[in-house]
Amino acid sequence: MIPVISVVGKSGSGKTTLLEKLIPEIKKRGYKVATIKHDAHRFEMDKPGKDTYRHFHAGADAIMISSREKMAMIARTYGEEMALDDLVKKLPPVDIVLTEGYKSGDKPKIEVHRKELNRGLLCTADELICVATDEPLDIDAPCIDINDAVSIVDLIEEKFLKKGEAS
Repeated sequence: MIPVISVVGKSGSGKTTLLEKLIPEIKKRGYKVATIKHDAHRFEMDKPGKDTYRHFHAGADAIMISSREKMAMIARTYGEEMALDDLVKKLPPVDIVLTEGYKSGDKPKIEVHRKELNRGLLCTADELICVATDEPLDIDAPCIDINDAVSIVDLIEEKFLKKGEAS
């Protein structure tokens, strides 16, 4: 089973910025990483007038575009959000999946917390791998500096990526 870790936090806390730091650090260590972004709103990836946009808006249930460098798929969900585990199954082979969001999901989480937002945590200690924060917190989970991607990835690697490897 591919490990899935959700990066969660309140709006404006820096979830995307943290992911931008974690991804290259994980890649540098030789792992393949995928991300899944949860969007509570409607989103549009395709551009009006493009062929795939036209196909989708003509009624196609799913469209895919592919080239030598990348591929993408857009599929209708008919008002039912796909479960995270089902989305993970659609990914190509990777070593780890990081999500942005899915705060109410059952995956282990890294919560991003900033002092300046003056808001409490979303998660309980038992849900957390760690808190990426810019202030000390009284919680029974590791608190790691929000800018210390190396230490956060060390923890991810130790708990999720090195299991079963022969020493």
